[in-house]
Amino acid sequence: MTLHFSHTSPYVRKVMVLAHEAGLVDQLELVTGSGTPLDAGGAPIEANPLGKVPTLTRADGSALYDSRVICQYLDARAGGGLYPEGARRWDALTLEATADGILDAALLMVYEARLRPEEIRFAPFVEGQWDKIDRALDVIEARWMAYLAGPLCIGQIALGCATSYLDLRHAARDWRATRPALAQWDARFGARDSMRATRPPVG
Repeated sequence: MTLHFSHTSPYVRKVMVLAHEAGLVDQLELVTGSGTPLDAGGAPIEANPLGKVPTLTRADGSALYDSRVICQYLDARAGGGLYPEGARRWDALTLEATADGILDAALLMVYEARLRPEEIRFAPFVEGQWDKIDRALDVIEARWMAYLAGPLCIGQIALGCATSYLDLRHAARDWRATRPALAQWDARFGARDSMRATRPPVG
């Protein structure tokens, strides 16, 4: 299998963390390729018309995307059990969706700063995205800590990648300041071998 990836993409990192946890890393050939909404660049547009990473090309040439689809495919292939059965499955998927929503907002903030000329940047838009992140993190702190203490699942992987991306791109916002329980969980989760092995380069 070929995984089109970017070293700094948090969605790619989610796939790679799951691959480490499921024992599938050796089955993935990594090919660098990414772009932006303004320049497809080296994006894998032949495999994925959206031009996004991660994109997984299978042995028969067919492609899977986005990260949620790829993660479910890899977990099913490995029998990894990172998508729980029963009621916990819906919790895991909801937590994953929340974490991915945090990433969506965080990326839009980055794009506003990097891709839009300074004279037409819209600060209220940026703050509106951070408000989404703030609300999501507050809900996780208030309602999800007992769940996070349970068995490893895709929701935890997605959340760990999301908080790490906030550290990478929005460290000055200091999301930990008012969320001590989530901060403690994040420190423990970030020490996992899979997280250490997939840590993105700074820059």
